[in-house]
Parts: sequence; C-alpha cells; structure tokens
Amino acid sequence: MSLDTTLLKDIENFQREEITEYYIYKYLAEKEGGRNREILLKIGEDELRHYKIWREITGKDIEPDWRKIRFYRLLYRIFGLVFSLKLMEMRERRAEERYRLIADKIEIANDILKDEFEHEDELLSLLTDERLQFIGSIVLGLSDALIELTGALAGLSLALYNTLLVGLAALITGIAASMSMAVSEYLSKRSEGDVNAVKGAFYTGLAYILTVLFIVAPYFAGNNVYISLASSILIASIIIGGLTFYTSVVREI
Repeated sequence: MSLDTTLLKDIENFQREEITEYYIYKYLAEKEGGRNREILLKIGEDELRHYKIWREITGKDIEPDWRKIRFYRLLYRIFGLVFSLKLMEMRERRAEERYRLIADKIEIANDILKDEFEHEDELLSLLTDERLQFIGSIVLGLSDALIELTGALAGLSLALYNTLLVGLAALITGIAASMSMAVSEYLSKRSEGDVNAVKGAFYTGLAYILTVLFIVAPYFAGNNVYISLASSILIASIIIGGLTFYTSVVREI
C-alpha cells in the first residue's frame, strides 16, 4: 500500500499508542483480580490486535512509549485503577478526529475506530475500584481536615509565634479530630444499615490524618510562622485542586 509521508507518520503514531496501551493493560491485569482482570486482558488483546493491523500496513515494528507506561504504572499505584483508565480514555478521545481521517483512507481502520470508542467504553464501565465506592467518605475526611486545620493553624500561628509549638498543637488536634470523624462516619453509616460502615470510617479517618500531615508539615520545616502558614494554605489549595480533578475524571464531569 502506497502511503504519503503524513499519513504514514499518523499510522506509526497510532501503532506506537496501541502497543503502549497493550503493555499498560497487561500490567494492570497482573495487579488486578477477578472480573477486572478479565476485562483488562480483553482490552489488552484488542490493543495488541490493533497494533498488528497497523504493523501490516507500515511493515515495521515500533517500540512502545516506555515513559508513558511508567507514568501510568505510578498513577495506578497512587490513584487506583479507574482513575488511571479514565484519564487514559480521555486522552484517547482527543485523537478521535485523527482516527476518523485515517478511517476515510484505510478501510480496516473503521473496525479499530469502533473498538476504540465504543467497545472499550463498554468494558471500562464494568470496572470497579473500592476507592470509588468510598469517595464520599474520603471527601468528607479531606474537606473537614482542610476547613478545621487551616482555621486552627491560622489562630495558633497568631497566638504562639513558634512553628514547632504550632505544628505539635495542630498535629495533636488533627489526630484527635481524625478519630472523632472516623467514629462519626461509622455511626452514620451504621445507622443507615450500611454493611461497609467500618471501611467507610477507615477511609474517612485515613483521608483526614493524611491531610493533617501534609498541612502541618511546613511548621516542622521552617522557623517563620507566617511562611509556614502561607505554605500550609498553598498545600491545602493543591489538595482541593487535586481532589476536584480526581472526581471530575472518575465521574466524567
């Protein structure tokens, strides 16, 4: 098949993306079990099949993007399965127009296009991630920690003028508050008949205490309470932005 330079370059890019995603799905399948594993293996097989189709057209093997593979491995470890896959699918949708241009010129690309933007979406909708089931509990812990601790830090900073004392006082307050929030979440879910009340309480308490640790950290790293306070507010803003981005990706808002 005779291809112009631009078209060949596009196909090579698609070929690299397919083999890259194959290795990503393969890695995720190795880490998952049950139904998730079956879904990931099926999608990975589709990606490998797409790669082989493009290889027949280009006539050469292409190395995967190992940097992208390492990035998604790290993403999976930190944010979980569904977030990683949803983010990957969002990036793929941006290439939809390029796929359609290729499909107009190469007939077999129509089948690949159908798989990429219909079949995989259906499979991904079946995936489950425990963290998503308790996103409400996580948000509760994060939001309460952000509101209560930033206010407490501001008051303590103006009253004590000592970063170590402020940090210790805020840390003790935060640990106590995290336990209180966890118990409150447990009792709330228990009263609603939720069988996962213990897990909900765990995620609330964990989210709270981790937020506390991040926010008070500047007070143990510096000697100026005002710089430490500003740093804590900046960290709180980053956490809010990260949480907003996370929920928008997994909920496809």
